[in-house]
Amino acid sequence: MQASTIRSSVGECAHEVLEVVPMVFRAIRTELRKHGAREMSVPQFRTLAFVYRRDGASLSEVADHIGLTLPTMSMLVDGLVDRGLINRREDREDRRRMTLALTEPGRARFESARAATMANLEQRLRQFSSSERATITASMRMLREAFAEGQ
Repeated sequence: MQASTIRSSVGECAHEVLEVVPMVFRAIRTELRKHGAREMSVPQFRTLAFVYRRDGASLSEVADHIGLTLPTMSMLVDGLVDRGLINRREDREDRRRMTLALTEPGRARFESARAATMANLEQRLRQFSSSERATITASMRMLREAFAEGQ
């Protein structure tokens, strides 16, 4: 009987994650578009975020992180390069490898979009008590650990 309770509990948990994560992404996308990033998709924002954290990342690394094929990622990055948000550079050690870096306008656009989105998320989370926010924070940290790259 306890095993079935655990399965039900795990299933309920999985169901909630599956239902809530898209809602959070929808809220993030809406906020990005409201604050000067109307033309920026969530994958583009995530690409800028990844390159912001990992200056010099390769196209393959970004594609793996975002979950896109190399040709699709290449087209997405081409658009960001055309808009002056990302630079492609030849790797000094391996000329076949291209690395990515944010331009100053790319860094500014990312930081601005991120700050506006953070402010919106903070406002939404104010409805919860301090204890509830601590529970949400702990839960997010557990999910991060469970879903971290390389798992």
